[in-house]
Amino acid sequence: MFKKRLWTHILIGTIWTVSLGGLAVLMSFIEVKKAGVFCKAVKIYIPGNQYFIDKEEVENILKIHKHQLVGRNMESINLHQLENRLKANPFIESAMVYADMDGVIRVEISQRQPVVRVMNEFDQNFYIDQHGLKIPLSSNFTAKVLAANGYVEEVFGGKIDTLHTDLARQIFKTADFINRDSLWSAQIAQIYINQDKQIELIPRVGNNRILLGNADSLETKFANLLVFYKKAMPQVGWNRYKTINIKYSNQVVGVKSDNFKKDSLKAVAREDSIKKLTDTSQIQN
Repeated sequence: MFKKRLWTHILIGTIWTVSLGGLAVLMSFIEVKKAGVFCKAVKIYIPGNQYFIDKEEVENILKIHKHQLVGRNMESINLHQLENRLKANPFIESAMVYADMDGVIRVEISQRQPVVRVMNEFDQNFYIDQHGLKIPLSSNFTAKVLAANGYVEEVFGGKIDTLHTDLARQIFKTADFINRDSLWSAQIAQIYINQDKQIELIPRVGNNRILLGNADSLETKFANLLVFYKKAMPQVGWNRYKTINIKYSNQVVGVKSDNFKKDSLKAVAREDSIKKLTDTSQIQN
């Protein structure tokens, strides 16, 4: 039994030795071949339909047109350094640079995705991306995203940065919620911050403003707004109300545009909201 175990260990050791030796030989062949390979081309891949950075700019970053890559021996090209150059660009979220054995360097880039464009009180413009980071505008491309303006105090230093104010975080949260819903992304055109530092929404249809208040309970507030749109608006018309107040999670208040009286439409439970909004209407002077 002892001899059998001994021979088993010897056999396993021999297999590992042969395998490692074979791997070392293979790696040496690869290194020899790599030493004789020169860069033939650089292929750039930028997925998506928003081009804050295009292939020409990537080529400039990598200095392709200055012949600093094509024609060089592959061993002398630092691919990691090329990745770091690309990642320094504020519009690039991630970059991967690798080479194949035929001498082709391949570059894959993932761009930052803007959620909302902000104009603050100091006439500074910037985007907030999908991770809640501030990024600059691009001279190459203008993203078709929600605009946010008004009394916005969040400042921008011209480089990628986190959000420093609670109101900016609420703007991002609201914009992200709207963008994820096809109905609201088609209906809401703008976010406005009023003097009271409350969020107002400017719709594409109708001349009213939607007073959201803050970014709490967004699902409930927008659900109530949808009920109001479906049940109240068809009866009174889209231009009847100057303001639609949805900042309270248990009610929708419409401020009439003619005599500024309020129609308070209260919803207590989600299942009863449609019935409540259609059957119960209190007019407050």
